[in-house]
Parts: sequence; C-alpha cells; structure tokens
Amino acid sequence: MRKLMIIVMCLMLGGCSFGETVTTGSDYSAVDNKSYGWGIKKVQNSEPEVPQNIKDMLSECGSVYIGDTSSKKLYLTFDEGYENGYTAEILDVLKEKGVQAVFFITGDYLNRSAELVKRMVDEGHIVGNHTEGHKNLPKLSTEDIAAEISALSERFYNEFGVPMKYMRPPEGEYSRRVLTVAEDMGYKTVFWSFAYKDWVADDVKGADYAVGQIMPYLHNGAIILLHAVSPDNAKALPVVIDKAREAGYEFCSIDEI
Repeated sequence: MRKLMIIVMCLMLGGCSFGETVTTGSDYSAVDNKSYGWGIKKVQNSEPEVPQNIKDMLSECGSVYIGDTSSKKLYLTFDEGYENGYTAEILDVLKEKGVQAVFFITGDYLNRSAELVKRMVDEGHIVGNHTEGHKNLPKLSTEDIAAEISALSERFYNEFGVPMKYMRPPEGEYSRRVLTVAEDMGYKTVFWSFAYKDWVADDVKGADYAVGQIMPYLHNGAIILLHAVSPDNAKALPVVIDKAREAGYEFCSIDEI
C-alpha cells in the first residue's frame, strides 16, 4: 500500500490540521521523484502554455494551477516567506475591495508575523501551507516532506483552530512524489497561471510598472501569484482589482476550484 501511515490527532476538515506523524515503512519508492520547477509560458489575454504531461500529472495528483477557463474568474494568492512591511496595506486593500485571497505562509513567517496571520484569518482569507522551513521538497525523504508540511499545519491549527487545506511547494520545486505525499495528507497543491518577477525587495519600479506587468496577462480562471516584499504590488493592487472588474472579471475564493 502506497499511502503514508499517518496518526491524525485532529479534525479532518479537508486536510490534516495537525499531529500528522509519518511512520517508517511507508513506501513511495515507486513514485517518480524527478524534480520539476514550475514554469509557464505567458500569453497575453490567454491562459499560459503548460505541457500536457505536466497538466496530466497535476490532475492525477489533485493539484491545480488554473481554475475554470470558461468563466471570467480570478483567484488571488500571495506567497509570504518573510514580512517586509507591506502586507498590512495589502490586507487594507482587500478589505476595502471585498476580495478574498490565499496567503501561503512559512514557519518563519508565522513565528515573526503572527498578528498579521491572525488578521488574515479574522478577515476571512485562506492561509495556505508554504512549509515550515521553505526547503526544496524533492530533495527530501518522504518522511521529511510530510514533516515540512505537518509541522507548520500543527502550529497554525494550535494557534488559530483552523485547518490548512492548500499547499504550495517552495520556489515551485516539485515532483510527482511531493504532489502525491501532499494529496495523501489531504492537501490540494496550488501552483499559479500568472506571476512576474516581483520578489526582489530592493528592485522597486513603481505601481504603474506592476499594473503593466499584470493586466495584459489576465485570463479566465487565472490563479495569480504575487509577493508582498516591495511597495509595488501593494500600491498597484487597488488599480488591478478595479481594472479587472471593469474588464468583467470576478475575484473568487479558491475553494470554488
């Protein structure tokens, strides 16, 4: 039997909340561990190009990178590896505009920015699992992959009483084994169908630049990945939301996918 043997000391609400313990003897040796880096070829006003074999792998492992491409729905996500002073402003904008987002946090982010995480929860956003230590998951053993996911979800559940349901692998590095372990633990792995180089904290180019990078590439079902480490996205976000809505898009909860 391939599945992990897991002791779950929690409520099973869409994913293991905390207390997952992977026992020895779990056999994932037959599951391919070839490492991939998530990459997409962007196309203006259209969904990105993704090889069919990758689409098939994601589908088989309960993972997603895009929503329903037949409707003008958008899904907003942020990766939160560390705090640089702009997440509060982003939360202000989301509250004002009535938009729910997913914030994928690391263990260090929870340690250092627990008040911001509490605000995410209190204001109705989804907090996703970006792993405890932000390690390259395909390089880890099966047990260590599971531990990277469960260590964060356990601490998050203990603090907020909310289970984590979504996982995003650090730096987009994944393998079929990583996706399978996450799925067997009850998580949906969420990639993205739009991103741009916005993670360099000291490479500030302004809100207009950010808007110009984002708007031409919106597409039906887009899962949008943004970072919160520079002022660009924080300042651009209200403009992007307004312009997207003017173009007929609706911002939706990733729970709908």
